Amino acid sequence: MRTPAPFDPRRGRWIPFVFVGLMLIVVAVNGVLVFAALSTFTGVTSAHAYEEGRAYNHILEEAARQEALGWQANVQWSGGRLSVTVTDREGLPVPGHMEGTLQRPLEGTTRPLALAAAAPGRWGAAAADLAAGQWEARLVLRGPRAEKLDIRQRIFVP
Repeated sequence: MRTPAPFDPRRGRWIPFVFVGLMLIVVAVNGVLVFAALSTFTGVTSAHAYEEGRAYNHILEEAARQEALGWQANVQWSGGRLSVTVTDREGLPVPGHMEGTLQRPLEGTTRPLALAAAAPGRWGAAAADLAAGQWEARLVLRGPRAEKLDIRQRIFVP
């Protein structure tokens, strides 16, 4: 029969340091994740998201009203100029007054547009000094009988 080795308290001294070291690694990784979460994009694009969520039925009603109009908008960007064409169900141009802005979706930068009627149902605006990237055209057309069409369309500026 073999006799056990005598107890040596120095043999297991490293075990508590392993537990402390592992906990320090967990705390360091969590610290990096917290810093990344607080210093990057929050994902919030609206300051009043709760109120907008509660009013979502109004948004659906407005979308149904605009769908009933049957108007189609075509927004294009070319050569430093924004062109907008609006037609009705039959493809005829819709006259009216249009106003709007260009916005960067994430930055919140807003640029007003001076939209001028080029022909019935057609508008254009110059905006040559835009930064490259995605912009959102937010336009409002008021038709001949005070109908309103909200137009939101993303454009890409090279």
